[in-house]
Amino acid sequence: MPDEQILVVKRSVFDKLGAFQGVNFQVNHYLEKLLCKEELEFVPRAAAEKNPQLKQLIPYVIMAYEDSYLCYQRGKRAGEQRLVEKISIGIGGHINPVDDTPLFCDDFSDIYHNAVAREVAEEIDIQCEYNERIVGLLNDDSNEVGRVHLGVIHLWQLEAPLVTKREQMICKLDFMKIPQLNQIRNKMETWSQLCLDNLSELVKSPGVQFS
Repeated sequence: MPDEQILVVKRSVFDKLGAFQGVNFQVNHYLEKLLCKEELEFVPRAAAEKNPQLKQLIPYVIMAYEDSYLCYQRGKRAGEQRLVEKISIGIGGHINPVDDTPLFCDDFSDIYHNAVAREVAEEIDIQCEYNERIVGLLNDDSNEVGRVHLGVIHLWQLEAPLVTKREQMICKLDFMKIPQLNQIRNKMETWSQLCLDNLSELVKSPGVQFS
């Protein structure tokens, strides 16, 4: 079976823009370059997972209904085995060539939008209207998973808590308030821990409208 091709940006581009640890709210500053076609390429996933000189670009979607946030546990069928049984408040995944239609058009935002919509639709079914914006960037160089990934944090404000799972790897899907999430923080993947620690600020951030 052919190796999955995924979208990456060179670590040197990230460093030039200003490498950071944790959550960064300067969305426009980073996305202008990170979504520039000259800086992006598709490479085999197996190679990218072992190369810290590449950052895999990952949409990471947080879903909110009023003051509660969608939370789930990654099951044993999770694609990233290092995250199995971890709790998450983010839905997301890799950008693949299937999202690239037409191939690297001048405005890469359409391709990126395709990837976000596909990833969410593969994992969950949302049965209500929602508003969406990009509210931050996410980086964690403290562990081997984080060193090869770079997250783009989306916030989807749902009009109703009507979400069901589609992907088998998603378990225990539920909406929780911040105090409840803090009680299970130590069971979360590191990206979700970082987002939880900044959740109040992320929700207030005007971010960038995304449609």
